[in-house]
Formats: sequence, C-alpha cells, structure tokens
Amino acid sequence: MAETKTLLKALAGEQQDVPPIWMMRQAGRYLPEYRATRAQAGDFLKLCYNPELATEVTLQPIRRYGFDAAILFADILLVPQALGADLWFVTGEGPRLSTVTTQADFDKLGPVSDIHEVLNPIYETVKLLSRELPSETTLIGFAGAPWTVATYMIAGRGTPDQGPAHLLRQENNALFEALLERITAATIEYLSMQIEAGAEVVKIFDSWAGSLKGDAFQKYSLEPARVITAALKARHPNVPIIGFPREAGDKYIGFAKATGVDCVALDNSVSPEWAAANVQVDGCVQGNLASRHMVTGGQDLVDETRAIVKAFKGGAHIFNLGHGITPDADPANVQLMIDTVREG
Repeated sequence: MAETKTLLKALAGEQQDVPPIWMMRQAGRYLPEYRATRAQAGDFLKLCYNPELATEVTLQPIRRYGFDAAILFADILLVPQALGADLWFVTGEGPRLSTVTTQADFDKLGPVSDIHEVLNPIYETVKLLSRELPSETTLIGFAGAPWTVATYMIAGRGTPDQGPAHLLRQENNALFEALLERITAATIEYLSMQIEAGAEVVKIFDSWAGSLKGDAFQKYSLEPARVITAALKARHPNVPIIGFPREAGDKYIGFAKATGVDCVALDNSVSPEWAAANVQVDGCVQGNLASRHMVTGGQDLVDETRAIVKAFKGGAHIFNLGHGITPDADPANVQLMIDTVREG
C-alpha cells in the first residue's frame, strides 16, 4: 500500500529516521548490465522505445541496490520528437535535433494531441514497471521542463550557456513564448498519461534553470512549473510532484510554495545546511551529494553522505545526488553511499 512506501511518506512531508534513497540516472552507463542491454537494443533511442528492454534497465539498479524508487528509463527529448522534431544521437557527443528558430520551423511542429502516437511505448514501459517493481518501490515518471527542452529545440543540441535560446528569447520573444507554451501543453499531457499508466510520482527536470537570471527565471522556469503542476494536480490530486530547477541558487527559496510542487530537488552548488534553513522549511527536499563522490569514493563519500543526512534530519528528505551519476562512477561507491545512509 502507498503509505508503506518510504518515498511517498517523505513526499507527504513525513520526517523519517532513514531517508529514502534513489539516484538520478541510476539506470545508466556506469552499470555493466545496462551497457549489455543497450547493446542488445542497438542504440539509445531504440532502447527508450522498447518497453521490455526499457523496463529491464529501469529494474537493474533496483535489483542490484534496492533503491526506494525506480525512475522510468526515457529521455527528456522524446517530447520534442513527439511534436515533430527530428532527433538523433551522435556517439560520444550526445543529442541532435532539427532546430526551431523561425516561425516556419515552429509551424512544422505537430499539435499536442498527436504526441501519444509516438510516446505510447513509454506508457507501455510504465505499465510494465508498475506490475514488475517490488511492492515497496515507488515508480517515478518524469519530463523535462519547458525551458530546458526549448534550449535543445532552439540550438539543436546541448550548449554550454544556452546562448541560442537566450538569443531567440530576446530577438523574437513571441516565437520563443509560443514554443514554450507548446512544450508546456505537451508536458502536461505526457506526464498525465504516465500517471494514468501507473507512475506514482512525477519529476520535472529543469536542468538549465540556472542560466535564467532575474525576471526570466520567474517567467520561464517557475511559471511553467506552476502551470504544469496545477494542471496535473487538477487531474491527479494525490500524485506528488518533484521540481528540479537546477542551479537556481537563492531562487530555490519559495519555489515549492510558488509552484505547488511537493518536493524541491537540490543540486550540490548549495550546502545542505543552507537548504535546510531556507528550502526544507517549506516541505520535502531531495538531494544533494556531489556526483563526483560516486567516482572517487572513500572516506570523503562517507563523511559527506553523513553530513547531508544530518543536515536534513529535521524534516522530510529524499537522499539523492545533486545531479545524475556519471558513466565513470564505480558501482561499489553507490553501494557504499546506500550503506552509509541506511546504517546512519
């Protein structure tokens, strides 16, 4: 039953002696079993769209480590692909998309109502996972936040400073906002279908929120998160939502109240002591061990893990990294982190 799941307890605001644990990108290239399954699939996108294999890689870290939550294996760029953008991955370099920089580009995108035809395999994966996960493990669905997704759609790839998106925002704001609105509407429908398929929690990843300064953060990170959260809460009032405006800095303060999310995920550029005093006062927080500890391990990993648990022990907390685990991580260090959290 839901109330026995430690992650759902935390999201309901309950303080627990041992915080629940999961890890961003926990199904990934640091695991040999993931690499084998990806090779079987043929490539990354084929893996995302194969429900049986996507289920398998989602379950792999649960079998190995017993995390308290599993996060759906997918990618934030499936939404632009479902809207009609071309998407492919370059080995060793990452994603590439057809760009949206003109009205003509925007006009080529399809309507939100058409996205499910492309995304149905993802919903099938969620259905499989909801049947196959251990009864104590919470299933998390996710999507990219509109700003972060838009940065890839505008530049056609990841960029160091999200410069092309900032340029379009300044030079053709009407087009930029129309694109954000389309992504926002698609994200609501996508996450709603994940919930209907069995996701118990959803997370909104705004990986590039930190590059939005001043009022732009309010308009293009916080406000879309509020709109998405309100729409999902209207349809699925009992499903918690985690927001992750990465590198928001002092704009983490008040984010939960302003958007309605049930939990704020924190990157490791803020200290847990600061976050406990300024963010956790509004409810559950998630984070925020630096990913590098999964590579380097040792006593530093143990000490930092204990410090984070101690800092957040006064309220609801989900233990996680401050960003995704990297491919060069040592699986043994993941086990050390989990043992440290659970042994206290």
